[in-house]
This record gives sequence, structure tokens and C-alpha cells, in this order.
Amino acid sequence: MPTSIDHENSGTAHPANISSSSQSTGLEPTNQLHDTEGTNRDSDDQVDTLNALLERENMIKEGAERFLKLPLTDTMRLQVESELEMATGEIESLTRKIELEASRGRRKKYGVPINRRKFAGQAPPVGVRFRADSDDRDRDRDDFRTALAQANACLKSLNSLSRPVTSPPPASSPSSTSSISAADSDRSKIDIMNRLVCILQRNLRVRYELNLPEVVQAIIPALADRCSMRCRAAAYRLVRHALVDSDSAGELHKQPLEWFIVKSLARDNKHAREREQVIKLIRTIVDIVSEPRDRRGITGTKTIPLSEPIMRAFLAVAEHAEDPFRPICVQTLAEMILIDIDLVARSGGIRFLLHALGEGPVEVGPILAATFLHIIDSPRTRAYLHLGTDLEIALSAITDAYGKGTDHADRMRSCTKIIQLMLRTWSGLMYFCLEDQHAIKSIVDTLRIPSLETREIVLDMFFDLFNIKAPQWYKTFIDGRRLTMYRKPRASDQLADQKLPEKGPETLKLTDQYIALLVLVFTDAGLIDALTGMLEECTTGSNLSRKATLLMAEVMQMANRVLPLGVAAKIQAVPRVFNLAADYNRGEHRIVGTSALSAIDSFNRNRLRLQPSVRNARPRANSTEDAVRRGQRQVEQVKIKMGMQMDDKTFQSSLLETQVMLTKDSAKWNFEMLQELIEGPLLNPKRLEEATKAARFMRRLLSFFHPFSHRFSELPRKQPNVRWVRLGCSLLTTLLASPDGIRFLASEDDLLKQIVKCFAQLDPFNGTSESDPMFSKHRLSDTLTYGYFEMLGTLSKHAEGIELMEKFKFFTAFYHLSELRDREDLITAVITNLDYTIDGHPRIVLSKALTSSDVRTRLYATNHLGDLIRDSLTPVAWTLRLLLTQIYDQAPEVCELAIQFLEEACDAMEVLQLVVEMQPTMDHLGEIGHPLLLKFMSTPMGFRYLYGEGYIDREMDMWFHERNIYYVVQVEIFLSKVFSSEAAEDDEDVLAFDGVVPPHFYGEMSKTDLGCQVLSEKGHFSEFSHFIKQHGLESEDFELILKLKSILWAVGNVGATEGGLPFLEEEEIIPAILEIAEHSLIPSVRGTCFFELKSSTDYRWEATLSPLGVPTGLCIPLDLDKFISGKALPAWNPVGVKGDGDSRLIPPTSHTDLEVITAIENLSNTVIANAASRSLARMKSRPEYRSAFSSPSVFFRALHTVSTQRYRLPVRRYIFDLFTTELDGDLAMELSACANSLRAPPMFKQSEAHINRVVSMFGLKHARGASESDDEDDDTDGDADEVINDRNPVITLRPVSRIIGFDN
Repeated sequence: MPTSIDHENSGTAHPANISSSSQSTGLEPTNQLHDTEGTNRDSDDQVDTLNALLERENMIKEGAERFLKLPLTDTMRLQVESELEMATGEIESLTRKIELEASRGRRKKYGVPINRRKFAGQAPPVGVRFRADSDDRDRDRDDFRTALAQANACLKSLNSLSRPVTSPPPASSPSSTSSISAADSDRSKIDIMNRLVCILQRNLRVRYELNLPEVVQAIIPALADRCSMRCRAAAYRLVRHALVDSDSAGELHKQPLEWFIVKSLARDNKHAREREQVIKLIRTIVDIVSEPRDRRGITGTKTIPLSEPIMRAFLAVAEHAEDPFRPICVQTLAEMILIDIDLVARSGGIRFLLHALGEGPVEVGPILAATFLHIIDSPRTRAYLHLGTDLEIALSAITDAYGKGTDHADRMRSCTKIIQLMLRTWSGLMYFCLEDQHAIKSIVDTLRIPSLETREIVLDMFFDLFNIKAPQWYKTFIDGRRLTMYRKPRASDQLADQKLPEKGPETLKLTDQYIALLVLVFTDAGLIDALTGMLEECTTGSNLSRKATLLMAEVMQMANRVLPLGVAAKIQAVPRVFNLAADYNRGEHRIVGTSALSAIDSFNRNRLRLQPSVRNARPRANSTEDAVRRGQRQVEQVKIKMGMQMDDKTFQSSLLETQVMLTKDSAKWNFEMLQELIEGPLLNPKRLEEATKAARFMRRLLSFFHPFSHRFSELPRKQPNVRWVRLGCSLLTTLLASPDGIRFLASEDDLLKQIVKCFAQLDPFNGTSESDPMFSKHRLSDTLTYGYFEMLGTLSKHAEGIELMEKFKFFTAFYHLSELRDREDLITAVITNLDYTIDGHPRIVLSKALTSSDVRTRLYATNHLGDLIRDSLTPVAWTLRLLLTQIYDQAPEVCELAIQFLEEACDAMEVLQLVVEMQPTMDHLGEIGHPLLLKFMSTPMGFRYLYGEGYIDREMDMWFHERNIYYVVQVEIFLSKVFSSEAAEDDEDVLAFDGVVPPHFYGEMSKTDLGCQVLSEKGHFSEFSHFIKQHGLESEDFELILKLKSILWAVGNVGATEGGLPFLEEEEIIPAILEIAEHSLIPSVRGTCFFELKSSTDYRWEATLSPLGVPTGLCIPLDLDKFISGKALPAWNPVGVKGDGDSRLIPPTSHTDLEVITAIENLSNTVIANAASRSLARMKSRPEYRSAFSSPSVFFRALHTVSTQRYRLPVRRYIFDLFTTELDGDLAMELSACANSLRAPPMFKQSEAHINRVVSMFGLKHARGASESDDEDDDTDGDADEVINDRNPVITLRPVSRIIGFDN
């Protein structure tokens, strides 16, 4: 919700209400006249200084919070906590000072007088006087007692303003009125309430000391109808800030604020500020009630202290489609139903939220779906829903789409997202599988309607539901074109796109286990049969039928991958398609069947060709691409041999043909001939000597690359010019291949000397600086100057090149460059291009960059080091050692990056073994180091090392008591994000798990013999087994349910290892888990068991095997109906909700009261609401009914009616506008009295006369034949009066259309 009102209310100061006159403050009026410009400047300087101090204290606070996450000694932890407490106090103090200084600056800027207050000629009552001068308010280090005294003074002032002023006016102002005007009184109340809110915001402890009933009694006069909208808004805001805990919220519930809130919610949009504060107050009450929430989300187990009248008024706002507060009210109701479902059910909120889920705004659909899924997960809360009718409304946009045309498509798309969200949770899947999968079959059956044009949306939903990613050639397949034009991407493209370590065949993920169940459920519900029916509709084939074929092929392929062989074979048999293909009696059937089988076969062949199942697999030796590559390499080798054997005459002509000897213009040079010479003949030492000495060719060519010749270095950095960089690198490689070339570079040419001078231009230790150095930022980005770094990288690949770089002191220049603060681009270019194969200075340069003072340089260097480790085929000790030093970096982001690369590298067992041998200390890493330490545990050496350090014992206790719970929360959040329709590909949690089960402490522990021994000695697994057997079928205590899930995950991870299987057999735990999976009343617990059952083939569950017969770690129940369908969740009887609406009032004794109340009741019936509205309008205009519309008792009856029945928001406003009573404190007391006096006793029975007198739209039951005319109505009035006087009237809910009471 926007909070602009808070700022407006707190920051608005009216001249008439901040303090008393200048005489009361002791300041002269002339003090207002000052130099506003100078004071504004002083105020701005003061604010800037305070902001700087605030930033420093915030940094101290952040550092202390980060430090507390690390393992510290008790003494050091106490010191850090004291520093954190001091910093927090300073931050609060500085924030208050900045606010005060800013407000003072605004007053001085706009010339608002802060010392004199004209108060309608009369001084305010005692207690309104505040110290308003800015100097006093600057001293805001008031202690608690001062703040409490100020708060009590504010309350006294509010109380005194509420009392009528009876004292005579002062003698000094004989012309003044004897009472404060209403506007001035409102402004005074607003100012006092805003000041009190400021005190409560600055001193939270004051809230606990204030007496809430006293606060409410003080603000009730400010809520009266006669007060302004701003005044009522400020009163609600004050009440909201006075709430501190659930006890204070319960105390507020006892206060007489109910009817004020109900009326405020019914006001129109002109009172938006007041309504916003009421809604904020309700949201605050909801937040406070849910605040002592522990780590488990308990659904509907607390009580929200709100009455049914307030709830129905709030619900009316949520139901009104044009109300601007509707979205936040819907979201608040969704929160309420999770906390106190009984309250929402009593007020009719469940029915509304279900309607909003099916037909409400699209944006709230996912929120409401998640809310109801949470409700279904508990047997206590799902009893509030009616099976087969309530939650199925979410499917209505799909199942009722027939006949609605293409305009309904957008609604269907949003509905498919809701269906996906619900079917991707255990609660939703098991709920929709109840009653013989009725809901699931209704979704599938929409594909069987031939005339439904929007079936493609349903097909797209199945693609998303089964997590089928469509490659680029799918569109070609659907359009009916051939797929031979597509080829596999080249190996070079694959390497460029993804630098991933080679992995084995793709393992099944956690999400695949759930999708396997989805495939089984939908094929069991007839999905394949429905798709076959779509194929029969058109013999020639259409885009829709080909899309159905594609979905069928994908489902069959997925079944082959994730389902057991026996189950998959039944799906892949597609008997109906084969029957069509074999039907020789009807030709169209044969066409459809053979076309479908041909398309499926084509799809499978192209899928195997275009999408290999093994990622980064080695290219096949007999592939066509490999033959081309071999041929290209042979041609290149033959060219080099022929070039080196070139005769003298051909060589001389080739030198001349390059044009290097004839012109300095590189644009006229023959680049191809140059390249052939450098990569061929010049590799021959004799030819190189000839080119350097006799022909002077090499000297002229290298002079082109000299930086200060401004030829190569001035070429723009464009794609056509990049070839010159490659040529320069090839030239240096050729020169380094012979002693003559090395000598030429070292002594006869100035290329290296000039490059060093270019670095010297930037060297801060050199003393000579250029205004436009060669390696300036714009030159590196816009010209080929960057190519010199690639050339130096070429030198670093050869031992001779490194010697040359040492001779010309390149590495000294690099060391100095690493100290430049604003040129991280230089050092990143150096470390990117250097080659680190040879041990020496290049590795030292990299290590210096890794420890640079600039965080960005350290980050880049760490990233580059990680790439080096990733690209190396074998583990390299020096790179791992450097990476391990980065985990001690003081910057958290560098540390996290290093840990990330280490985790990735340690996937290879050789690397993990090497890292463990280095025995790094990781205690300082805290949470980010746990995944790496868990990997250490999976090796015998790592486990022994961590056990010796005491890590195992410490972590084991933490996992046993706490981290098991965090693990469950982590996994469930991950699954919800992965299965969300809005799941982002780059989401941190999604990327972190990569679909596989995250490592579990007990699972990693059981991978080693020593770990299994320690686990056995600790006895944790025996305790887990005992807990599962004792609490496996728990359905009420959510703390026990969460602990049960955590233990199931722990047991499942242990059982997934070879060393952990004996634990399962010894404790006989698998039958107990199967019992939970088939009989638990909590769907999410059943789902947890499903994920854990990976080795239960002997218990009517079948395992999925790889093509080589190796178990993939996935089991499917053979009796699907027992696990997830009709027998999964027993049917329930919906609970009967009895609320305040069941309380009755004693019938009115007055004829006019009866008619008014009856007409108001008829307004809730949409059929006769217009007639009732006209009746009320006529009554309002007649004098005999005026007493009814001004009667507190009739007003209470009307309030009771609208609070126990459903009325739309405009009707509620209309009813409130009928009455002339002004809602204030006195009327609220009368309404409370009416609530007691008019309440019917429990044993109250209506008399026979009351029952006989039934008011209906056809008139009175006992009256003579009703006439249609008003004249006849008038004639019957007298008789009716006599009857009513003889017999007491009764309220009934039968509608009325007769208008009575228009006689004279």
C-alpha cells in the first residue's frame, strides 16, 4: 500500500495548531523575520553532515552483521554485538535529527511562522502547548521518560479538545467567539495525533507503556462524522501505530470502533485517504497476529481479532470491481484465510476468493491458487471446501470454453497458468485426482471437441506442464516441412556458447520424478486417446493435428526416459493409432494412422540427429564433419611444407608481390601473400635470415607495427582490421621459431622497446606522463592498440619470448600497472592475454592481480582463474592453490566467486582429492563454505581431515537439531520456483540446484566407511527411524509434520548411497515410509515419501532403469490409484460455519420501523432490489418515516442487517446515506446499548401472529387481494395499520414489493 498519507499527515503543520500564541512560547513575533536564504544554506550543510555520519554508521552496522555470521569466540561476539547495538542507536538518532533538520529547513524556506499560532481568539486547553522552537527539538536524545511524558501530554490534549469549552473568553479578546471553530479543532486534533505518532515512531518502548483503551477513547471524537476526512485518517493512523502485539490487537477488538470502521469502509472514493488508513489498520492487525510465526507456516490456527461486521465491510470493498483498493483487499483476504480460515468462512470470504480465482483479475490468480493449495494440504482446513465444486472453478475458463469464440483466448491462457501451478504441487495433483480423476479428465476432454478453436492453448499448456522445451526446428515440424535442412551445431559453436565441464550421460533430476508421475496420471486419464482423436479429424493434416502428433511423440519419448519399461511400453503401444493404420476397410483411417506413425518416426530420427543425449560427447570418428576437419589439417600441413621448400626466385617474387618493399600504405599490401609467407617460407631459418638481412623486408614489416609509427596503432577497431592483429601474432611466432628471429627482435628492431615506452607513459613511478598516452582508454577501445596485449600473450607462450619480456622489463611495468586505481582495463587485458603454461613471471602477475587493492580487478582475475581451471583437461596444482587463496579475500563477492569455482572444479574426483590434500581452512566462510565442505566429506581423506578439525561433530549436532528443517524449506522453495509458470531461467535458486537433489549432510557422510561408522555410533539414524514409525501419519501438529519431512529427506539421502543401504535394512524403514506414502492425510508428506522411495522394488513400486540396466534412482507406484487417485485422500464432509449472522434481534414493534427494515433486507435480493430502493426513497420523503431514519435502534437494525448478509458496496453506501443520524461517540454508546437490548434470547420463538404476517412482494398474507395501482395500495393502508396494531410485526426474509404508508 502506498504510504503517502503517513508522510502527509506527519509532515503537515498548520499555523493554527502547532503551538499557542507567541506569548505562551516566550518568543517575540519579530523572531520570525530572518534571513531565510542563509538559514536554508546552514540547514542544507547540517543535513549533508548528518547524512555522511549516517552512511558511516550504516557501514559499521553492515560490517558487524556480516561479522556475526562467522564463527567467533564468546568474547569477540560480545564485542561485535555491543558495536552493532551502538551503531543501531546512532542510526536511529541521526535519522531523527535529519528529519527534524529537514522539517525546520522547510519551515524557514517557506516562511511558516513557528512561534505564533492564532487559535480563533482563544488559547487552547492545557496540554496543547509544545516546545516548537527548532533548537529545542534538535535535542532529540530524549530519554524514555521524557517521550512517555510527551505522549501522555498529547493524550490529555486530545481529551481536552474533545470536551466542550464552557469557560468565558479571555478579557484580552472580547470579540472572539466563545468556542473553537470546527475547522480549527480538527486541525488541532490532526496536529496532536501526528505529533503522538512521531513520538511512537521514535521511541518504540512508549507504545508498550501507553494504555490502548485510553488512546481509543481519546481518538473516538476525531472519528465522528462531523470531523474532516483528514482528521479521521489521522485517528486511524494513530491507532495503527499504537498496536504492538497480539494482546494489544485483542484489546483493540474490545473497543467501540466497529461501526466507525464499517462506515469508513463504505465511504466513496472522495474519502480515499481515510479508507486507506482503515485498510492499513486492518492489515497491521493481520500482520501482528501472524508475527509470532515460527519457521513453519501454520494454516488457520490463529484467531484474527476482527468482527464479522468489519469483515463483511472489508469483503464488500474487495468485491467491488471498480474500487481502487480492491487488489490489496483481495491479497489481505488471502493472507487472512491462511491465518484464520474460520473467520473468513463466517463472513463469506471463501466463496468470494473462489470466485476471484475463477473469474477475478488475472494478476491475483497465482496468489489465490497458492493460497488454496496450502489449504488443501491440511485435513482440518480443506474441510471448509466442497469437493467437486469449489476449487474446480479454477478450471472453468478451460472446461467451459466451448461456444465462447476466440475472444476467450486470453482468459484461457491465464487459466492454463493457474492449472499448471496447481498441478505442479502435491496438493493440487491429489485433489484433482479425487473422484476418479474427474477434474483431470475434464481438462483432457476439452481436446475432444472438434469445433473448439482454442484447443491449441490447451496443447501449449501440456507442453509447459511436462516441461517440454521446444527447439527451433519444432516450428518447421508443425508447419509440415522437411527437417533435413537442419544440422547439428558445430563443435566450435558449442564450445563458444557453453564452457561447461564434460559430464556423463544426463542424470534424472528431482523435477523429472514429478513429471514422470504427471505423465502417468494424464495418460491414465486418456491423453493419448484424446490426441489420437484430434488426428482423425483431418486426413490431410493441419497445424493443430501436427502439434498433437508432436505432443504425442514427446510424451512417448518422455515415458521412455522417466518411466519403468513395463509402464512405458503400455503408453508407447498407442494401439488406437496402429488400429487406424491397419484399417484397410476405411482409407481415411489408414491415411491418418500411417501419417501419424511416419511423423512420430521422423520426429524421433531427427531428435536423435539434432539433439544428442550426451552433452559434450566426443565427436564420432566417422562423422562427415570430422572428415572435413582432417582434410583441412592435411591441406594446411602440405602448404607449410611446400612453402618451406620454396626456391630463391619464387621467394623473391613473393616478397615483392606483398608490396611491403614498395609502399608504406598497408591498404595496398597483399595480405593473403603476407600471411602465406609468414606461416610458410619464413619458418625456414634460411629464408628468415634472407628476409631480415638482405631484403630488409622484415624491418619494413615490423616498422608497421611500431606504436610510434602511428600506422597499426591508429587503425580503427573494426572487424576487417582485426586480421592485422592476428598477423602480428603470427609474425612474432615465426620470429621466435629461430635464433635469428629472436636476435632480430632483441637487438635490431624497436618494437618491444617502443611498447615498453608506451607502458612507461602510464607508470606512476616513472615520473614522465603524457597527455594522450598510447594505452589510453579511448585508444584501447577504439583502435587496434589492444592488439599489442595479444602480441605479448603470444610471446608469453614461448620460453624465448618470456626471456625477451624479462630483458625489456615488461613484467616490472605490469607490476606497476596493477597499482593504478582507475585503469583496471589495463591489468585485465594483461591477465587475459598472458599464457600461464610456463612457470615464471606470468603466474606472478596473475597472483598480484588476484591480490590487487581494487575489488573489480580481483573479481576479474578470480573469474579468469576459474576459466583457466575449467578449461584445463587435467587438474593443475598451482591454479587450485591460487584459487584457494581467494577464499580468504576480505570482499565477500570475491570469496563467493572463488567458492563457486571450487565447487564446480571439485565435481571431478581428481581435483577434489588434490584440494583436500592442500587442507584449506574454511571455518571463516560460514554458510557459503558448507557445500564445499560437504563435498570434502564424500572422500575418505576429506572426512578424516574434517573429523580431526571437529567439523563433523559440530555440524552433525546442528543438522540434527536445525539444519534438517532448513534443508526441507530450501528444497520446497526450489521446487516451487522450478515449477512456477513464471520461473526465470537465471533465478539464483534454480541455477544453484540445477534440478538435482542438493547435497545433504547425512547423505555425504554415508559415502565413506568412517562416516557410516560415526553415524552408527551417534545413533541418529535409529532416532530417525523411531520418529517415522511413531509420527508417520501425523496430520494436525504442523511442527511434527515439518520435522517428519526433514527426517524423510535425511533417511532418503542416506539410503541413496551404497553405505547407507544397511541402515535402511537394519531399521526396516522402507515399509514404514510406504505406509506413509499410501495413507498419510497430508499430500506434501506423501510427495516427500515419493521422492525418497528409490529402492523399493519389492513393495509394488517399480524402478526406472537406464538402457544399460542401471537404476536411475526413480521409482513409480504400480498401484497409482492407491497412491494418488481416489484412495489417496478420504472424502470429507464440509464443516458447517456458524457466525454472528445466526444471532437474531427482537422484531420491531413499530409499523414504520418494520417497513424500513424489511425494505433494507430486500436490497440484498438483486431481483427486487430496485423496487426496495424506490420504496425506501418514498419512505424517506414522507414525514411519518423521518423518526425511523433518525432512530438509533433502527440504525442499529440496519447495521446488523448489512453485517450479517451480503450487500454490494454501492448498496451499503446507499443504506448509510438513508439515515440522518450522525455517527459519533455518543451514538456509538447507544448502538452498544441497542446491541444488548435488542438481542433475542437463545430460546426466543416468534408468535403465531408473527409467523402468519409474512411480508412478500405480493403484499401481506392476510390482506385482501392486492391491487396493482397505488390508489388501491392507499385504500388498504388503514386495514393494514389495524392489523399491525393488533398483532406484533415480525421480520421475515421474504421479499416485499408493496409500498405502504402513503396515506394522508
